[in-house]
Amino acid sequence: MEFKKVVGDRRTIRFFDPTRPVEPEKIQIILEAANLCSRAVNADFAKAIVCLREELPPETIEALKTPTTTTQFDLAPVFIFWYGDTEFVIGAQDRLKELHHLGALPSTHGWSDTFVDEVAVGQVVGPMAKDPIANTWAVSVETGLAIAQAMLAGVNEGLGVGLHAFNTETAKKALNVPDHWLPMWVLFVGYPAEDRLGGGARPRRPLSNSYYRGSYGIPWEDIPGVKEQLRAEGMLQDGMDADKRHEEIRALADRFGLPL
Repeated sequence: MEFKKVVGDRRTIRFFDPTRPVEPEKIQIILEAANLCSRAVNADFAKAIVCLREELPPETIEALKTPTTTTQFDLAPVFIFWYGDTEFVIGAQDRLKELHHLGALPSTHGWSDTFVDEVAVGQVVGPMAKDPIANTWAVSVETGLAIAQAMLAGVNEGLGVGLHAFNTETAKKALNVPDHWLPMWVLFVGYPAEDRLGGGARPRRPLSNSYYRGSYGIPWEDIPGVKEQLRAEGMLQDGMDADKRHEEIRALADRFGLPL
């Protein structure tokens, strides 16, 4: 699938086919995409634990639910629990020097082994890792990059994906999660039982609401023709038809015995 179409097709799927398993090869493709993401100091910020619903005890699945994450745990065949490693600084010097020696961090930009030791790690990465707020910020942002690529890879493989909250204490005990892993989200993966496009694109505000040119207060102005091009290429899509969507939800509720 073309990249723009993948971005346009991504939806938060909430109704999965619980009887259709996901091929292990597709799960690995999702993980490979995450593993290729951009990351500071070439650290493995993103950590993930892949679980199959059928392999978890029913009581554990029930305990993993939150007020906003319920039926998804009953329907999705695959759960990928995402965490961020707060000990990312370990090994930073060796990783940065490796990148420098390979030429990814060129001397033309000031990189050297001494620069790595004294500046990159000594003055930037090291202090950041020791600051709880800065550490959490870095881990969250960097792990989010991996999760985003994982989601798009899943869509490209014809799967449905949905990112949600989970009971982190239950997961920590059930999955033997290390203390230095910061919980992020659970990514549900499976084949959609609903329309794979989720009934249409979700409402989004104009770019000018959030993006600026030069400084805050100067909204980004759309370039003529860009939206039309993106619609033709499938990145921008029609919005949801509420009547059709609610009709589909009623059918899914009947199928799975869910309340309305």
